[in-house]
Amino acid sequence: MGKLKILVQFFEFLKVRKKYWLLPVVLVFATIGLLLVVSEGSVVAPFIYTLF
Repeated sequence: MGKLKILVQFFEFLKVRKKYWLLPVVLVFATIGLLLVVSEGSVVAPFIYTLF
């Protein structure tokens, strides 16, 4: 439940402070992190790690 609360607070922060430009940045970081976690045990992992 704690992780969900953090997300709710983050979206409330974006709404109150009008920092909508932060949303794409967070989504890109989350996508890259998810890509790294999913491809960790696959054959594609060495190619992905060379990109970063």
